[in-house]
Amino acid sequence: MAYRITDECLACGTCAESCPNEAINEGDIYQIDPDKCENCGTCIDACPTGAIIEE
Repeated sequence: MAYRITDECLACGTCAESCPNEAINEGDIYQIDPDKCENCGTCIDACPTGAIIEE
């Protein structure tokens, strides 16, 4: 399982702040570093727009 941030991302930073592994990088649309992500789902719960999905 892997997570991906979709175009619905507002780049608000909520997901990055919630990530315990610092696996989310800033940008116009944030990106999840698969090498750091432990698939805990914290970012999915934190995202106000539902922009993070499982692949």
